[in-house]
Amino acid sequence: MRKTRKKKAPELALAVQYGCADERLPDRSQVRRWVKATQETGVQATVRFVGTAESRALNRDFRGKDYATNVLSFVYESAPAVSGDLVICLPVVKREAQEQRKPLKAHLAHMVVHGMLHLQGYDHETGPRDAARMEARERAILARFRIPDPY
Repeated sequence: MRKTRKKKAPELALAVQYGCADERLPDRSQVRRWVKATQETGVQATVRFVGTAESRALNRDFRGKDYATNVLSFVYESAPAVSGDLVICLPVVKREAQEQRKPLKAHLAHMVVHGMLHLQGYDHETGPRDAARMEARERAILARFRIPDPY
C-alpha cells in the first residue's frame, strides 16, 4: 500500500490595511481567502484599501500617471517567495463596479486576484498570449467563489 503525502500549502504572511472607510469593504478573513486562492508560491504581502488621493499620489510617483487607478501592484521580491504590496482604490473600484453593473464585492475580489497574480509574475500587458493566460487564471480563481467571468 502506497502512502500519499499531503502537499504542503505555500506559506502566507498577509497584512490587510484600511486607509479608507466603507462598511462594504471585505474583512481580513475574506481578503485572505481571495489571496490564498491565487497562491502558487510563498507570499508575503500587504493589501491596502485607499481613497483617491493616496492612489493618485502613488500612481503619479511610481508610474508617472497622474490619476487614481483601481489597483497598483508593487513587487519587492519574486523568488524564492513573493513579497509585495497591493493598493486598491475603493472609489475607483466602486465607480467601475457601478458602470459595469457588477456587485462591489465581486469587483473587489477581482482586483485582489488580479493584483496578486501580478505579484506572482503574471502580466497582461506583454502580449495577447500572456493576457489570455492571466485572464483564464483569474476566471478560474473567481469561479471558486461563484463570481462570474469579470470580462
